[in-house]
Amino acid sequence: MSTGLLMRSNGSRYIVRGEDGVLHTCVAKGKLRIKGFSSTNPLAVGDIVEFKPAAEKVGNEIIGAITELHDRRNYLVRKSVNLSHHKHVIASNMDQCLVLVTLARPRTSYGFIDRVLVTAEAYRIPPIIIFNKVDDYEDDELGLLAEYEDVYQAAGYRTLITSALKNVGMEEVKELLKGNVSLLVGHSGVGKSTLVNAIDPALDLHTWEISASTDKGQHTTTAAEMFELQLSVPGSQFPGQAALSGDKPAEAGRSAPDSRQLTTGNSPPTFIIDTPGVKGFGLVDMTQAEIVDQFPEFLALKSACRFGNCKHMKEPGCAVLEAVEKGDLAASRYNSYIDMVEGVDEKSSYR
Repeated sequence: MSTGLLMRSNGSRYIVRGEDGVLHTCVAKGKLRIKGFSSTNPLAVGDIVEFKPAAEKVGNEIIGAITELHDRRNYLVRKSVNLSHHKHVIASNMDQCLVLVTLARPRTSYGFIDRVLVTAEAYRIPPIIIFNKVDDYEDDELGLLAEYEDVYQAAGYRTLITSALKNVGMEEVKELLKGNVSLLVGHSGVGKSTLVNAIDPALDLHTWEISASTDKGQHTTTAAEMFELQLSVPGSQFPGQAALSGDKPAEAGRSAPDSRQLTTGNSPPTFIIDTPGVKGFGLVDMTQAEIVDQFPEFLALKSACRFGNCKHMKEPGCAVLEAVEKGDLAASRYNSYIDMVEGVDEKSSYR
């Protein structure tokens, strides 16, 4: 039996990375569920599993079998696309969540960003906001960028400004990624796959142009997929960079497996999880009381409210309401909070 990392799923087949870096095509065997946990997908990218390499023959392939799912140290969920009352696990066992945002072609709303942030906060996954495509902004859009930055920096979040096409901010992103497992989330068209290609050109992920008629992106990534990054900086080597030989990782079960293997020595490898573009981000399994504490700037003022259980709605002596009225807290953040607790988007489909 071997321990592996689930990198991606293709229908009933899964790609599992062994501890030696070799990739194995596997099928799931038995009921692989965590006790007390239910979702539309029992296995998710980032899961640690036990598997038997080359366990059985299917057609012309010799494939492995996943036999056990380890407990997750964290995970991120959203509403299932077709089953609104069910949750879909996007990924698990992450070190950070990178929220990729564009302010034009397409424009990312405050509401979408705040839903991702609240979900990441709830599941204890540190979020970082990356404003991409800065090279494409007009003067008024640069002004909007400054407003967004002010809002989220004031709330305590780290922000970065990038242009994947013009290589702006890429070294800072690489430094952020090295040695970590990072999830990349954002609308279609914000440049997730382009960003990954800029970080590691050898991956050469497929990208499409923004639709001229809608200013919206087209889906190029159809399911969450983990990639092992080879990071390099001129004159240096990141601690997370793997030592390689040959052309690309061997994938067990293929008719003509490659001979190259991937080893990391004493340094942790670097992984990034690219996700499908989503129009919305539905919250699941969160009560109003839980939502309110996922806004760090609200939580910092909670002790100043007259009532210890203040929900910051209409209560007298609410420090949060007072701060919003004075302009000390961003109205956009408060409006997002109200939308969440009142379930404004509950009838929408989240994709």
